[in-house]
Amino acid sequence: MKTMSCKQLGGACDETFHASTFEEMSELSKQHGMSMHQKNDAAHLKAMQEMGALMKTPDEMNKWFESKRKEFEALPDS
Repeated sequence: MKTMSCKQLGGACDETFHASTFEEMSELSKQHGMSMHQKNDAAHLKAMQEMGALMKTPDEMNKWFESKRKEFEALPDS
């Protein structure tokens, strides 16, 4: 299991997620983001807007995603 924070994954808080694969980590982050969106959390909404802007450029989004995957893979197992 590896641990990453919401902030490490492009979010707005220090909540941590624990997963065995990057895909699982991405899903946990996505679920957290949806929960924060439903709560209209201003900091998370701002982070989502920034991510949305990044998604408009597929090449930049892919680079960001791969950098996060490498960051995940470099983490020690906890």
